[in-house]
Amino acid sequence: MLLGTLLVLFLLGGTGPASAHAALRATDPEDGTVLKSAPRDITLTFTESVGLLDDSFRVLDPDGRRLRTGEPEHASDGADTARVTLPAKLAQGTYTVAWRVVSADSHPVSGAFTFSVGKQSLTTASIDTGPTEDPATKSLYNIARYLAYLAVALLIGTATFMAVCRPPDAPVLHRLLRAGWWTLLAATVALLVLRAPYETGEGPLGSLSVDSLTRTLTSRPGEVLLARLALLLVAALYLVRLSRRGKPYGWTGAALAVGLAMTWAAGEHASAGIQVPVAMTSSALHLLATAVWLGGLAALLLTLYRAHLTPAAVTRFSRLAFASVTVLVVTGVYQSWRGLGSWDALTGTTYGRLLTLKLVAVVLLLGAAAASRRWTARLATVDAAAETVVREKVPEPAGGPPLPEPVGGPPLPEPPQADVPPPTDPHRRALRRSVLAEVAVGAVVLAVTTLLSSTLPGRAEAEAAAGTPAVVGASVTNVPFDVGTPGGHGKVQVTLDPGRVGDNSIEALVFGPDGGVSVVPELRVSFTLPAKDIGPIDAELADKGGYWGNSFLNLPIAGKWEMKVTVRTSDVDQVSETRTVLVR
Repeated sequence: MLLGTLLVLFLLGGTGPASAHAALRATDPEDGTVLKSAPRDITLTFTESVGLLDDSFRVLDPDGRRLRTGEPEHASDGADTARVTLPAKLAQGTYTVAWRVVSADSHPVSGAFTFSVGKQSLTTASIDTGPTEDPATKSLYNIARYLAYLAVALLIGTATFMAVCRPPDAPVLHRLLRAGWWTLLAATVALLVLRAPYETGEGPLGSLSVDSLTRTLTSRPGEVLLARLALLLVAALYLVRLSRRGKPYGWTGAALAVGLAMTWAAGEHASAGIQVPVAMTSSALHLLATAVWLGGLAALLLTLYRAHLTPAAVTRFSRLAFASVTVLVVTGVYQSWRGLGSWDALTGTTYGRLLTLKLVAVVLLLGAAAASRRWTARLATVDAAAETVVREKVPEPAGGPPLPEPVGGPPLPEPPQADVPPPTDPHRRALRRSVLAEVAVGAVVLAVTTLLSSTLPGRAEAEAAAGTPAVVGASVTNVPFDVGTPGGHGKVQVTLDPGRVGDNSIEALVFGPDGGVSVVPELRVSFTLPAKDIGPIDAELADKGGYWGNSFLNLPIAGKWEMKVTVRTSDVDQVSETRTVLVR
């Protein structure tokens, strides 16, 4: 109930844009434009700051040959731009620009667009932006990310469990601490090595070069990973020192845990968009609460199987887990609002669907936690009853302290023992099963969290899908088509300028399966306004040599018009598609 209420408040009460993963906001020259003279440079503007690569721009001429350009750099407007200088003289025709940058939250982003000088070419070079991520590199990188999440949860959660709950079998948990530390160290090194090919879209072997490693170490994600390695080394010295002295973990350990959590906040979605300080704080608290809860559960489960854990220790962890869940709910709802921004994004984007899956898993986790709390209460009741029996059966001395055993005499009879439940009593077995279920579902939650951290958030996906019109004030609609024959698919880009009531000009470009401009024998576009029973109005397109257009299309009334696009690719093959166009 609390989660639902907070979700409504944050989703409906938040204002202002927020994004992570850079989305392309504008291009100069604009996509699809025809210029009278060649531009001196190309400038891209994004929704957030971006990092540049050596190969951030690839510009292909009308014949598909790559141009020699200048070094990629940021424009004077700021770090949310990317600019490259073009050669002095460009021939007439259509040029293809493929670009690739790294967003502020460390994820690579790529895309492509075209512009023409003088006139459009009948065909253009195939638009190949290269893979955003190599499949093998992406898989290895995500595995390392998951292991890092799992390891930091074990490290922080186990240390917190030992400090707060004071379990009797500490050596077992020290081994769990060491396993978490070594796993986190290995995962961080793997992320550092795989970072360069992950950014450039190369295979894993692309990391085996000095240049790649140097570029990684001087980038922001590399610096974050180096900071994590440094904190791990300090944490190792701290853990060894305390284990030798037998002291509990204190404020120094808490500071190290916060520092580790901040390395995730500085390298993930929280580091980009609006409210960055608040978002990074929320992200760090979210990770710490997750680690305390799920890592503590793993420590609790191991202790339940290895030692006779007292109900008091289990009760202390139950209270700690409740506090962690409270932090998770508050920070999770804030991060959900920041990443989604609307109800539609919850079901209409990959990020939203993964977030829904995580919410379902968390609800299951809370159900298992509730069962654990019930078994903990019953176990505490049984042990309290056992202690009462002990006090009743052991008589108090009549006066003064008990006499010592006579030297050389027979041993005194031992006091009667209460029927203390053994480690395998039904309540303890039930508690083990419920905690095991929590750990299993918690592993799923961490896996979904790993996928979420590498998925374009709903807000940014909406911004990227909306894009920027090719003409200022114009309406641009992309209409995919497929006539069902080999090579008979592509899209039609329809530009309606200015997209308002009255006279408009309309231009339509047909793109083939290779992404280049395609020539078709016939293209028809008509408009219908069902609400007013107007139409169809034929756009009367004429072949302009590479594109179709008409400078005089009158749309008399504002509203949602249905645009019907009919593409004929041969004498017998044609298909019609309909899209809604808003005319103001």
